Amino acid sequence: MSAITLKNIVKKYGDGYAAVNDVSLEIADGEFVILVGPSGCGKSTLLRMIVGLEDITSGELLIADDLVNDKAPRDRDLAMVFQNYALYPHLTVFENIAFPLRLTKGELSEQEITERVRRASSLLELDEHLDRKPANLSGGQRQRVAMGRAIVREARAFLFDEPLSNLDAKLRGQMRTEIARMQRTLGTTTVYVTHDQTEALTLGDRVAVLRKGVLQQVASPRSLYEQPVNLFVAGFIGSPPMNFLPGTVGADAISTPFGDLPLTGDLREKVAGRDIVIVGIRPDAFHDAAETDVPEGAVRVESEIDVTEWLGSELYAYIPFTSHDDVAAKLEELDRDLDGEGMRTQLVVSLDAMSTLSDGDDVTLWFEPSSAHVFDPETGENLTRDPARADKLDEQGARARKRAIERAREKAAQEDGAPGAVVVPTAS
Repeated sequence: MSAITLKNIVKKYGDGYAAVNDVSLEIADGEFVILVGPSGCGKSTLLRMIVGLEDITSGELLIADDLVNDKAPRDRDLAMVFQNYALYPHLTVFENIAFPLRLTKGELSEQEITERVRRASSLLELDEHLDRKPANLSGGQRQRVAMGRAIVREARAFLFDEPLSNLDAKLRGQMRTEIARMQRTLGTTTVYVTHDQTEALTLGDRVAVLRKGVLQQVASPRSLYEQPVNLFVAGFIGSPPMNFLPGTVGADAISTPFGDLPLTGDLREKVAGRDIVIVGIRPDAFHDAAETDVPEGAVRVESEIDVTEWLGSELYAYIPFTSHDDVAAKLEELDRDLDGEGMRTQLVVSLDAMSTLSDGDDVTLWFEPSSAHVFDPETGENLTRDPARADKLDEQGARARKRAIERAREKAAQEDGAPGAVVVPTAS
């Protein structure tokens, strides 16, 4: 297992376009890092540079302190799982998994190859499918075969390039669980590319958000959600996305289309010198005043619901509004960067699934002022971000991940001792 270090990595094509621009990132030994962002942000290009399928224009790439810029992919000892599985249709599942081992040309005996394949198939629950061909497998089973082929190599790191994008929603959820379980058990350094933020938030120890080839923020999933560094990260992370409202800075409050945000001493200092700001509020920060008590100091929102969506576990309510001209252009630019469709501006509220609100109803909502974020409309900077809180969330995430890995290894060790158990290798 190995740490991966990227130092000021740049990828420029012949026409001068910078697909990746000055990215620096340290991935610890055994860490699971997600590269996420909208289409064209450079995440797959960055992954391909790590594995050696793309040349690095400038910067340094180190694997276990070994500079690998000029090394061929086969000499980097990395295992990659592709989006399209890349299985050989004429080979059985066993032979597909064993294929990279057979390329070693005699370094491994047939018994060693069989043992490795059996270990991987047991871990991925493929034992009963080893004699089948890929055409007779489901999409999820094929992806597990591709993962098995990576596992048997016992490579220094796993690289995943949008491995679940070809699966339906139910299979994606199941495969997320399989990948998380596998990574915890093996403890292998893993870099995973996706445009799906659900995968990013559920799988990664840390998530690296990219925008137009530039690294925006690297943090634990919870830290990204609660303490985004700028407008882009705030808008990309979260589903439904954060609501962005125009805010006019007054003497005692920031006025928005849905209530006034009080200017406390701390907030007053942060918005000093600005007339217009952008106020960000998560959909789940709102509450129905008819269902819950309104605490003292809460901001009340009285409006008419345009459309509701009931999803079983929650209810979404949509309330249109008109954005301020001074921030409309910035929000339109952000919408384009986030692969949006340029639809009408609207407030999205996430309420309890038992709510009886419906289209056209008048509603009184409330939110805590502390749940709102305030952004500079020029730079996009989150003026209310709390670095100390962000660091604490990152530390909590690291501790939780360490405990999960320890429990997974203990469980694997206990199963190894059972009669007929298959030994699962653990990270050093």
